[in-house]
Amino acid sequence: MPDADAIVVEGLTRDFGKFRAVDQVSFRVRRGEIFGFLGPNGAGKSTTIRMLCGLLLPSGGRGSVAGLDVVAENKRIKQVIGYMSQRFSLYDDLTVQENLSFFGGVYGLSPSRVAQRSEEVLHLVGLSDRRHDLTGTLAGGLRQRLALASAILHQPEILFLDEPTSGVDPNSRRNFWDIIGDMAAQGVTILVTTHYLDEAEYCDRLVLIYQGRVVAQGSPQELKSSLPGQVWGLTPEPLAPALEIARQVPGVTEANIFGDSLHVNTAPDYDLVKPLAQALAAGGVKAGVIAPIAASLEDAFISYIQAAKGQDKSK
Repeated sequence: MPDADAIVVEGLTRDFGKFRAVDQVSFRVRRGEIFGFLGPNGAGKSTTIRMLCGLLLPSGGRGSVAGLDVVAENKRIKQVIGYMSQRFSLYDDLTVQENLSFFGGVYGLSPSRVAQRSEEVLHLVGLSDRRHDLTGTLAGGLRQRLALASAILHQPEILFLDEPTSGVDPNSRRNFWDIIGDMAAQGVTILVTTHYLDEAEYCDRLVLIYQGRVVAQGSPQELKSSLPGQVWGLTPEPLAPALEIARQVPGVTEANIFGDSLHVNTAPDYDLVKPLAQALAAGGVKAGVIAPIAASLEDAFISYIQAAKGQDKSK
């Protein structure tokens, strides 16, 4: 019976000279799961993925992908995975179909198999009517879909997506996630990194990494509900001075700007309305309505990162 976990990571570490890019990272990804791997730039996400794809050997710890060891069997791993990043290379002077035929050859598929799978993946990503178009003429969202089609041509059981929707318009991003959801429903395991936290809501579970270390993991709802205290929302005018004032109000543990709004964290039993309204009025800022709100995933992300920064300063 196959292991329920498609990916197992235990204490995975990677050093580049004296710099530790990935520091004893541990997590498990279940088969057929959409698993989000989040963190700011430079957190170690891409380095971790490269190790799991067999492209980079770890300095310590262990990992397995589809039951294959990332050190001893790293070459075999490449046969059972698909990998797509924001830098996925497509050939602009080839047509959509010619790109698929090229990648089919790279994967070692027979011409008849390439033809069959091309039909299937082009239908999946909605490009059946664009097969003869030059790739260089495709808009960003369509190129993204072709890159995904190329990455799954050989029917990988595990798919790694590294910032796949970077620079793509919101509608194309939503369409892309519809495709990802369909693939997961068919049993494909998907590990994805993204800077768009609205996309992270589509994931079954998440890991948040900061400076090479895991600082939180769980489902999107678990990460939001585990935040200590209460989050308050308001839309003050002007916004920037309101942020500085809010951060000085007694009882406030954190304050951050979200679009044209301000989110302020306090202890769960603390009533922020009066002290914050008074402080803002004294500073010449119109507070508007101050009310408790449900924590967003972005609230959780910022809170966990700030806590990790605080731990680093205390060392």
